[in-house]
Amino acid sequence: MSVPRSVALVTLGCTRNEVDSEELAGRLTAEGWTLVDDAAMADVAVVNTCGFIEQAKKDSIDAILEAGDLREHGRTQKVVAVGCLAERYGKELADELPEADAVLGFDSYTDMSNHLRAVLDGHAPEAHTPGDRRQLLPISPVEREAATADVAVPGHGANDLPRARLDDRPWAPLKIASGCDRRCSFCAIPTFRGAFVSRRPNDVVAEGRWLASQGVRELFLVSENSTSYGKDLGDLDLLEQLLPELVAIEGVERVRVSYLQPAEIRPGLLRAMAATPGVVPWYDISFQHASGPLLRRMRRFGDTDSFLELIRSVRERQPEAGIRSNVILGFPGESEADVAELERFLVEARLDVVGVFGYSDEDGTEGEGLTDKVEPDVIAERVERITRLAEELTAQRAEERIGESITVLVEEIDEETGETVGRADHQGPDIDGATVLTGAVDALRPGTLVTATVVDTEGIDLIAEVSA
Repeated sequence: MSVPRSVALVTLGCTRNEVDSEELAGRLTAEGWTLVDDAAMADVAVVNTCGFIEQAKKDSIDAILEAGDLREHGRTQKVVAVGCLAERYGKELADELPEADAVLGFDSYTDMSNHLRAVLDGHAPEAHTPGDRRQLLPISPVEREAATADVAVPGHGANDLPRARLDDRPWAPLKIASGCDRRCSFCAIPTFRGAFVSRRPNDVVAEGRWLASQGVRELFLVSENSTSYGKDLGDLDLLEQLLPELVAIEGVERVRVSYLQPAEIRPGLLRAMAATPGVVPWYDISFQHASGPLLRRMRRFGDTDSFLELIRSVRERQPEAGIRSNVILGFPGESEADVAELERFLVEARLDVVGVFGYSDEDGTEGEGLTDKVEPDVIAERVERITRLAEELTAQRAEERIGESITVLVEEIDEETGETVGRADHQGPDIDGATVLTGAVDALRPGTLVTATVVDTEGIDLIAEVSA
């Protein structure tokens, strides 16, 4: 009989990575591993890395280095890197980062227990040579299902092997798809996450039921592109059909849909999101910019006028809706006129949250080879300028909600300050601000849904009063 070993999972990056970590935790628990929260108290620390942009890569490498230091000061014997950075760079990362005792790609996930035992026994598997994971599945989406049986797709675990939750939050990400078929010239994600693959609706609903049984009240639907859901299953209306099934799960109070690609948003999806009780009025739309010519250079579609029309169609049905997006400054060829067009869009769009990022070349992308690079100091100036504008506009948008009645999911009661904090329907997890509750809050606990009135704001955060 093998000796019980302990493992800690350290997760970097997005909520999709959180799902992958919990699936890994479920697999390891089923194989007899003991999960611990503190990496210093684990035999092996597994760092689930992010490989999206330069800062995320640096954060992931720092996390590996920090875990490596525990070998001298804690129980930790070995450090293993997994996730997007490990998949994207494989052997190169292993050669340049000896602090990691092993670098394991996605294909290692199904046999992770044996791999970790081998690492602990001093027989770490060799790091893989990265390749373009889009080539593992047929080009035609509808031909992919049969092929996925032989291709690792993290976060699509079987229902007889559920996730092991790594936190007790009253919300949880629920992966509905993985990969992406788009070819945005600034993005490397499809090369290491692979072609777009939808999860079967029955599998999504089953995992949603399991999450509800663990105390989850809000299901946060995640993917690289939720608007593509169902295309490989032969039904582009599948998300519209799935939403009512998810909100009908006993214990689930809210369903939130993330990452909508504007070029693929269908009127039917907007109607379904607005008409399905329990689906929150929150729209995470990936605009990235507003200048039509620059968007074409990014291999994307749309412009200020078409985006404003999309926003108008959302707010016609749901005036209270929250709309968030990200924008990139400094993409090769971006002119001052392009930046001015983005400013025009932001002023007219009145978005609730705007993430502002500076462009950086990503290995293997089309953008890396483009000419007309924008100087780093110019990129920094534009990021600062648009960030200031976005902060001013989103703070104004929050102030417009004063007097509004909102429904808040209580997430935390701060032990030091006593503050009761949660999120309104229009506030996404982690990234879209929070709501501090005042008034009759003594009986509230995490997981409670309560109605409150907005009385003040702090930036994009709300302060709302609960009536007795």
